[in-house]
Amino acid sequence: MTEGVVPLDPPAIDLHAHYLPERYLASARAHGQHQPDGMPALPDWNLPDAIDMMDRTGIAAAALSISSPGVSFLDSARARADLARAVNQDGADAVARFPDRLAVLATLPLPSVPDTLDEIDYSFDVLGVDGVTLHTHYDGVYLGDQRLEPVMAALSARAALVTIHPVSPCDWPGVTFGRPRPMLEFLLDTTRAVVNLALSGALDRYPAIRWVVPHAGAALPVLADRVNLFAPWFAAPGAPEVDLVAALGRLHYDLAGVPLPRALPALLALVGTDRIVYGSDYPFTSAPLAARLARELQESPVLDNPARCAAFRENAMRLLTRFGAPPAV
Repeated sequence: MTEGVVPLDPPAIDLHAHYLPERYLASARAHGQHQPDGMPALPDWNLPDAIDMMDRTGIAAAALSISSPGVSFLDSARARADLARAVNQDGADAVARFPDRLAVLATLPLPSVPDTLDEIDYSFDVLGVDGVTLHTHYDGVYLGDQRLEPVMAALSARAALVTIHPVSPCDWPGVTFGRPRPMLEFLLDTTRAVVNLALSGALDRYPAIRWVVPHAGAALPVLADRVNLFAPWFAAPGAPEVDLVAALGRLHYDLAGVPLPRALPALLALVGTDRIVYGSDYPFTSAPLAARLARELQESPVLDNPARCAAFRENAMRLLTRFGAPPAV
């Protein structure tokens, strides 16, 4: 154990953990992804180090997903589908080695809907994945876009666990002032995508999907009331009324990133402690920093002991059937 690091209690289930298998790293680097989203480098990742980090931090189990930019750096739909298939197979192989410690969330080759529907079927029915991760947009096609309706329907039919992960917005060169996109733009793009999911009616049309929003809800906790005020003024004639605050209250939220001292209290003004789950963001958050942030959550008076137990473990066990009870029907 690293000096000064005390494992989380109760041991956590991590719903925001990433993996970068060799085939993915090789393809990303071959296609110029040496500084993705303006960050210094793609981090190294291997399975023994990931398990060691979990042991040191007090993470009982983790759901692995591919972070930004996913497979979108490839030009052709066929290449994206092939790489998505490869990383999903690699994730399933990792779970087979550590079935009590790991789950995997499939990568989908959007915006190609036919390839994505094929990958949903293969990932769930052949690989036995535990859910999927969706990025905020794919070549400018944002979550909530009508073009993604067949995908939403397929995921809803499976009552799928779906985690959302941000990517760089399409117009990032004009708005970042040379700064890395995860600093600010990731949070804004998450907010943009989730608001579009809600106001497009997708959250209401597909209530069986079990959504997890990253980074303590990004800017949603402080903007929800403002959007709720504006939305009816610009709704299409005859469109169903959407209560954004109520819709957001049905989602789950991970605590990856910097939830303290301000983001988590704001989130808890929007949702109850039954809607929050732990997230490390490893390896994009280094092991030492992930351990420090975890300890801050452990020691924060914002969460009493029942709330910590819910956030670290109990809520995730209801979402990840591999580690907990199946969802209620």
